[in-house]
Amino acid sequence: MDSKPKILTLLGRAAHDAAVAVLREKYDVTEAATIDDAISALRREDYIGVFSDSEDFLPLERALVSQQATLVLNTIGEGVCIVDGEGRCNWMNKKLAAWPARVHETVRRQCKEAFDYFSRLPPDQLANPSAPKSKRYNLTVEDTQFLEMIASPVLKPNGQVVQIVAVVWDATSSRRLQQKIDAIDRAGRELMHLDAEEIRKLDVVERLKVVEQKIVSYTRELMHFDHFAIRLIDHKTNKLEIVMSSGLPADALNIELFASPEGNGISGYVAATGRSYICPDVERDPRYVQGLDSALSSITVPLRLHDKVIGIFNVESRQRGAFNEDDRQFAEIFGRYIAMALNTLDLMVKERVQTSHKIADEVSAEVAGPLNDIAIDIGNIMEDSLANDELRAKLQGVLDNVRYVRHSLRQAATGPNTTILGAKEHTDKPVEGAPEMMNARVLVVDDEPNIRETIADVLRKYKADVTVALTGEEAIKLVQDQAFDLVLSDIKMPDKSGYEVFHACRKLTNAPPVILMTGFGYDPSHCIVRASQEGLQAVLYKPFRVERLLEEVRRALKQRAVVEGHA
Repeated sequence: MDSKPKILTLLGRAAHDAAVAVLREKYDVTEAATIDDAISALRREDYIGVFSDSEDFLPLERALVSQQATLVLNTIGEGVCIVDGEGRCNWMNKKLAAWPARVHETVRRQCKEAFDYFSRLPPDQLANPSAPKSKRYNLTVEDTQFLEMIASPVLKPNGQVVQIVAVVWDATSSRRLQQKIDAIDRAGRELMHLDAEEIRKLDVVERLKVVEQKIVSYTRELMHFDHFAIRLIDHKTNKLEIVMSSGLPADALNIELFASPEGNGISGYVAATGRSYICPDVERDPRYVQGLDSALSSITVPLRLHDKVIGIFNVESRQRGAFNEDDRQFAEIFGRYIAMALNTLDLMVKERVQTSHKIADEVSAEVAGPLNDIAIDIGNIMEDSLANDELRAKLQGVLDNVRYVRHSLRQAATGPNTTILGAKEHTDKPVEGAPEMMNARVLVVDDEPNIRETIADVLRKYKADVTVALTGEEAIKLVQDQAFDLVLSDIKMPDKSGYEVFHACRKLTNAPPVILMTGFGYDPSHCIVRASQEGLQAVLYKPFRVERLLEEVRRALKQRAVVEGHA
């Protein structure tokens, strides 16, 4: 049997019995003796109608409206309160009441200030319908909670302020989000702050260390990321080369990845598409490849420079679902600064050769006019001195010198044509004692014969036992089969890079120190950055003077001798 619709009655005794009897025939009747009983019943259940005496209808309606307003105010997500001119809180909704007493006190005190503020305004101004009727405040509770509040005056018809109604909400999450974004922005600017004068005093390995230390420090302390890797795209090969890492195993770093959306892990996908990628569970994501031991989640963002993707920033975690959209936003912002810092560093490396070429260009341009004038004047004199052979010979010598100066300046403007400056002059001089080089087993690796042999000749003059290798692959086989005290390797070779030679040496039980050689600013696979993290001895930028070569070789051999002496 279907249940009857529910009716609520609030009737006086005169009409009560007869009315209720009629209603019960069709309805499930609930009887209320007072208005309070009726309101309580309406709170508990739903009724299709209310029957009441006419004198009770208006009070009941008002009570119901008040009850409905209270219900709405207790349902909304913000705190609401009413404060009088004495700073007393006359009413607050359930949301505000649930907050601790320290919040109530902060809100009450601010409402009192708002009351005083609106009370000082001219009444006619407050009575003006177009005048602002609210004021916004930012509140801080014991430096742990941040609130926002809008206070509005309750006015009499004459414009007098009698109470303040305040709406309050918790802005802690958004405020902390903004604070972290601001902190990341400050850290990024600090990361970019590389003092030019100080940086110029450092070699490239030392420069890299400065930037690396900043990146690692801010990534850990600000981002709270302990396990991460930075890979840059080699745009010739499209390979993602490791340039910096922290806390990740070597096996993960040695995996070859390319900037491709398929078959190259999450890093390859991000590098190819420029889209950030949150992996909440590595065990369920087919794109994930080996990373941190026991990793359960990761986040990868692109490194952008002028809206061009130059690499990726990958972070690993041993917690499942460790990263959210806030982390993505923070990492993308920080990633832009990383990209700019690495680009600035790259420009500083190249600045050396560009500056030297610029100076040569300026000198050449400066003296070109006077040299031409000299050549023209000599030509005219020679034409007027046909009979004087001795004078003609002298003038021809001057003209030859002019041509030689032009040729020398042209060579300077296009870069030196030798790799080791002063090698010939040095080999012609007697050598000073260098006991650490005596019988030292040195491997020299370079695919250019003149460089390879020149270095070998210089070192042999100091009684070093020098072996040469024409390729990186040959060098790797040699270090695996023989023991060396030092390895000098070019970075750019047709088969294996200098980093691969360096990496092969690092795997050895008694790993020899390695010195890499390269042209100015040339590091296509970022070998220098990677190797400098892992113990690279030094970098020689061609052309280098023989004194610099000997200085780095002797330093490396001395350090090795110290290490072996403590072994």
